[in-house]
Amino acid sequence: MDRLILLDANAIIHRSFHALPPLTSKRGELVNAVYGFISVFIKVIRELKPNYLAACFDLAVPTFRHKQYEEYKAKRLKAPQELYDQIPLVQEFLKAFNIPIFSRPGYEADDLIGTLAYKAVRQNPHLEVIIATGDLDTLQLISDKIQVWFLRQGLKESVLQNEETVFERFRLKPEQMADFKGLKGDPSDNIPGVPGIGEKTAINLLNDFQNLEGLYEALESQPQPALLNKYSGRIKNLLQEYKDQAFFSKYLASIQVNIDLDFQLSDLKFSPPDGEKLKPVFDRFGFRSLYQRLKDLNNKKEQKTNLKDKSSSLNSLPFN
Repeated sequence: MDRLILLDANAIIHRSFHALPPLTSKRGELVNAVYGFISVFIKVIRELKPNYLAACFDLAVPTFRHKQYEEYKAKRLKAPQELYDQIPLVQEFLKAFNIPIFSRPGYEADDLIGTLAYKAVRQNPHLEVIIATGDLDTLQLISDKIQVWFLRQGLKESVLQNEETVFERFRLKPEQMADFKGLKGDPSDNIPGVPGIGEKTAINLLNDFQNLEGLYEALESQPQPALLNKYSGRIKNLLQEYKDQAFFSKYLASIQVNIDLDFQLSDLKFSPPDGEKLKPVFDRFGFRSLYQRLKDLNNKKEQKTNLKDKSSSLNSLPFN
């Protein structure tokens, strides 16, 4: 089975910047995030053996979510400029490796990842897609064809997430995660949800009614189904009062999968890197140890990992 790896570049860069101490290049540039990104990149090649590979980036412009909800992500602290200064350096590295880069004004990297994943699977139904990221937002994209390779504890560990591990952690299906945020909200993105509805109540409601549409159909039917009797009048009143906000929150949390991206899967074909040709790139940053890792990688002939044997629980992670 062929394998497509989609790099959530901004998430990996942020994780790398905060995980590693300051490191400067020969030119005096801060490059700790670049070092961490390249380290993760080599780890991805070694562990996941991609046949196709692409990287997706956010742009420093408002997205459609910001335009419709000014408070979207408004409570997040702006990252230091030293982090943003390293994004072009990471892109310089990716271009040297001939890795396709995708970004689109008005959309987040997650939307590009979702669109690439869905369209690639439609082009090749036998394709296996792995999203490499440092946050949990893309869990909603998981299916029998799509999995998430998630970094945790800085850059030290990676865990593979599939339908089974998502259900083990949340007692929900991946496609219910946007509904979950529609009810509970997401403080990290400043998505409001329904005030007074916590994670346990949100999960119970979705287990009973599948999604927001099913929940509100039950609430508005006469007579109401018996399943609603287990919920207090207070909960039902909150759901009715904040119905529009619940659906809007779900909309904000939902990753777009049908952006107008014109590409062919063959455009993303990944070829093993030529260490000698790429040596100047590593010399430019002063990354001798990473260059040695790349050379060692090329010298090893390992079989492609069976990812069903590499999945791991998310039980130690928060809901956001």
